[in-house]
Amino acid sequence: MFENLTERLERSFSLLKGEGRITEINVAETLKEVRRSLLDADVSYRVAKDFCDNVKEEALGQQVLKSVRPGQMMTKIVHDKLVELMGGEAVGINTKGSPGIVLVAGLQGSGKTTFSGKLALLLKQKRGMKPLLVAGDVYRPAAIEQLKVLGQQIGVDVYTEEGNKDPVQIAEHSIKHARQNGHNVVLLDTAGRLAVDQKMMAEITAIKKAVNPTETLFVVDSMTGQDAVETARVFHEQLQFDGVVLTKLDGDTRGGAALSIRAVVNKPIKFVGTGEKMDALDVFHPTRIADRILGMGDIVTLVERAQEQFDEEESKKLRKKLAQDSFNFDDFLKQITQVKKMGNIKDLAAMIPGASKAVKDMDIDDDAFKEIEAIIGSMTPQERENPSILNGSRRKRIAYGSGTSLTEVNRLIKQFSETRKMMRNLRKGGGASMMQSLRRGGMSI
Repeated sequence: MFENLTERLERSFSLLKGEGRITEINVAETLKEVRRSLLDADVSYRVAKDFCDNVKEEALGQQVLKSVRPGQMMTKIVHDKLVELMGGEAVGINTKGSPGIVLVAGLQGSGKTTFSGKLALLLKQKRGMKPLLVAGDVYRPAAIEQLKVLGQQIGVDVYTEEGNKDPVQIAEHSIKHARQNGHNVVLLDTAGRLAVDQKMMAEITAIKKAVNPTETLFVVDSMTGQDAVETARVFHEQLQFDGVVLTKLDGDTRGGAALSIRAVVNKPIKFVGTGEKMDALDVFHPTRIADRILGMGDIVTLVERAQEQFDEEESKKLRKKLAQDSFNFDDFLKQITQVKKMGNIKDLAAMIPGASKAVKDMDIDDDAFKEIEAIIGSMTPQERENPSILNGSRRKRIAYGSGTSLTEVNRLIKQFSETRKMMRNLRKGGGASMMQSLRRGGMSI
């Protein structure tokens, strides 16, 4: 996400390289490029202009220390103003009530139904709640079935009244059902249209009035750019929603909607969809997004995702195996599975500070581990347990069975041996030896 904007902003700041101090002239030149970068990212002209005016005012009032270069100072100012533009800090949703009621609204195709399922999973896993999904879209034929499938996939109950074409009545009945069955939060998935119309607005307004939700969320496809911002404005005038959800942010390299929407409707972005999987929903953190836009990575989110996949029992077993020097290919495969659960590999790499530029043009997809998994899958249980028995004939058989080459099998076994060696050195406290092992393996730090 934001790849184009990141690249353009980096070029903008390069104008200040070699400058001894910040002046009105070099600030004006830099901000002209920043404004172009924002407009190219589909940020509205007014928002881009106001943003650059604020940066200019801040920059010309700064006393640059001798130890800080003008380019670094400008980067910090732009970072702080980006955070401010996007709301300053993360804002949670209100699920208090008996039950708490979350009304989900938006245009057709914006991803409301999928978001409802993702939010239900998040509330179930992270807050320990018992959500109820409500199929309130009575117009789209597949909407009810889609919500049922999602509910079954994540283990959440779905309330439907097939044949009932009154969404207000369905919403009211679902609240009673939730109270009777111990659900402490209700997620109302409502109908959308291909465009904003009065009938749609009247219907969603009637539902809101009938159930009095604790939280109303507007879901919008971030890839629609300025159309997303305009739609948000129209919806907010009618519905007075509490927050915005940006879907498909993983597919938007421009990011204009994320930067503009808060300034236009003065409501926080609360969640962003970052993939197709049901756990690919992140709380929107303006500081972290600003870090990523400016190529600084997002190590906090990376650590959080790792912690979500962290299995304490498995970790104890792994530590025991490392202590006994018995780490094998089955353990290696488990670690790969945990990494894959964290999300798109290229996105994860981009979260590492300084790595976003390096991986920008690299072709990394979710099948990055496919060959490794195929090779390990072609080993016998005995071979996975005891890699030392992998002689030449066994390696040829594994290459044939996995559809790979003998070279690829040999490379994986060598990398595995180096990994075991590093773990052994780490366990013994041999930091220097570990560094030597890394260099011998062709790695650089």
